[in-house]
Amino acid sequence: MKEPNKTRRPERSIIPGLAWIVAVLVACSSCSKPQDSPPPPVATPVTNAPAHIDAGTNATPARFSALVGRWIRLDGDYLLEIRGINGAGEMEAGYFNPDPIKVSKALAIKEGEETKVFVELRDVNYPGCTYTLVYAPSSDQLSGTYYQAAMQQTYDVVFSRFRQ
Repeated sequence: MKEPNKTRRPERSIIPGLAWIVAVLVACSSCSKPQDSPPPPVATPVTNAPAHIDAGTNATPARFSALVGRWIRLDGDYLLEIRGINGAGEMEAGYFNPDPIKVSKALAIKEGEETKVFVELRDVNYPGCTYTLVYAPSSDQLSGTYYQAAMQQTYDVVFSRFRQ
């Protein structure tokens, strides 16, 4: 596992961020899988795709369409792939470092003018690590925080759209 960017956030209130994360987790509790089910092999790409999302169709609502694509984290070989989003904001997503890492939850939320993304990873060396990101249309970037659960540390991160 690569060492994450260790830039610390400046001191500021975390209450709004925590409230948003709690709201995301509550909204997503109905889409979580039972915890006693065995994890799939790490070598197989796994997503949290609800059965009603078909990334091959134009099912993603317009308010989330800018999120669909491949996003590369600027400080390493981390790739977030958003394949589709349904009307409830549930995302079909994959995460790679560079091998596939299991995504247990992925949500998009429109809050006022902001489009937010929440991704939870549950795999070997990723025991509930999370991304809490905001989409910036002017720079076409996702920026926010990465919570590394095993080390209980939070890092500032930025993803840019991956263009081949």
